[in-house]
Amino acid sequence: MENTEKAFEFCLPTGENKDYCLKDYFGKWVVLYFYPKDNTSGCTKEAIDFTEKKYDFAEKNAEIIGISPDKQESHAKFIVKHNLGIILLSDTDKEVMKAYGAWGMKKNYGKEYEGVIRSTFLINPEGNIVYSWKNVKVQQKRKAGIVKHADIVFEKLVELQK
Repeated sequence: MENTEKAFEFCLPTGENKDYCLKDYFGKWVVLYFYPKDNTSGCTKEAIDFTEKKYDFAEKNAEIIGISPDKQESHAKFIVKHNLGIILLSDTDKEVMKAYGAWGMKKNYGKEYEGVIRSTFLINPEGNIVYSWKNVKVQQKRKAGIVKHADIVFEKLVELQK
């Protein structure tokens, strides 16, 4: 969904006990994605897909940042286990997820519960959200075959940079 609103500013820790702040990326594009849990099948596929496209995004002056409610230690193990090359941040109090609308009520097998709403935001070099995806499917079946969400995000980035 296209929009232009100021991105919520945040500073969150990584698995290396280092804080990353959105303002540190001013002047770059940011792919900010929210995912439920390290080492689950969909989240692992998504992180690997973004890692595989890391250099394509870098050539377009874009950084990939993933955020989940997992603790820093979990991220550190997840990165090593799957050889991930992207930044993963911990939002254990869910403040950033709530600010981006990526935390809320979900339904699974008829039961309602609060959880992460898999979402991705494309933030331009001025710090504005210029495109967003809600209720993301990591991979989608299309007539042409399986399409990865990371590829869809990259295509939108290229389109917006024209």
